[in-house]
Amino acid sequence: MAADKNRFPSDENGHMQLKNGRGLEDDIGTRFEPAGPDFRIASFVPSITELLIDIGLIDQIVARTHYCIHPIGTVDRIPAIGGTKKININKLKALAPTHVILNIDENTKEMADAIGKFVPHIVVTHPLAPEDNLKLYSLMGRLFGREEMAAAISAQFCAAYSAVKPAAAQSLDVLYLIWKDPWMTVSRNTYISTMLQTVGWHTMHHDPNQRYPIIEMTTDVIASTDLFLFSSEPYDFGQDDLDSFVTTYECPPEKALLINGEYCSWYGSRAIAGLRYLHRLAREIMPQVRS
Repeated sequence: MAADKNRFPSDENGHMQLKNGRGLEDDIGTRFEPAGPDFRIASFVPSITELLIDIGLIDQIVARTHYCIHPIGTVDRIPAIGGTKKININKLKALAPTHVILNIDENTKEMADAIGKFVPHIVVTHPLAPEDNLKLYSLMGRLFGREEMAAAISAQFCAAYSAVKPAAAQSLDVLYLIWKDPWMTVSRNTYISTMLQTVGWHTMHHDPNQRYPIIEMTTDVIASTDLFLFSSEPYDFGQDDLDSFVTTYECPPEKALLINGEYCSWYGSRAIAGLRYLHRLAREIMPQVRS
């Protein structure tokens, strides 16, 4: 699945404009009509499952992944039929969804092809920057008849996004770590990197050919990085990992920080809390790093 790099036009409220007043497009350019009255959704993207519930679609979601964990408790009402890379196809067939929501980074083309043999509508998403959430809200709201609730979430996002901008003047060079043995980070063409940029944190060791490159932790890397961010996902870094890193690489402890990966990588409605979290974290950590 290759993403369409063209930005969708939007109105002054951030709502995606429709060509000729009809139809909707996903992030690979597939066009849809608004869903009929008996639509059934399977969402295999954790952050979008949360968004769909937040715009009032809990009763229309018939399947999710084991990683779709938010909203906590509420999501348990929806059957979990696998992970983001592999699902139980027979269970999905039995649940008879009319629409399946996928994401380019989280799901595979093989999975999409298998589902497409019996599900009429495959909606492919690929947010690359925080502002892409606006077209995601609009797409889901208009596709499934929840325009007002999606517009309310859009307004909350715009308020959070506007509030976070002043922190961007205080820049840091950061290394966002998502794995160890080997060490892995994120390139600048990822949603995570663009989220961090909203508070002036610029990710290091970008590789234009890899979205999640492997890096070698050298003395030069330690010296040139202002802040090491140890994410809670996909690898769940803890305090022991920080202590080991600081000792092994002779890194000043004030340069190593645990960070909530959900707030950096989950788009959808969680992006609103993510912007607020990063803004607060940047204000708290900046004096320590700059001292």
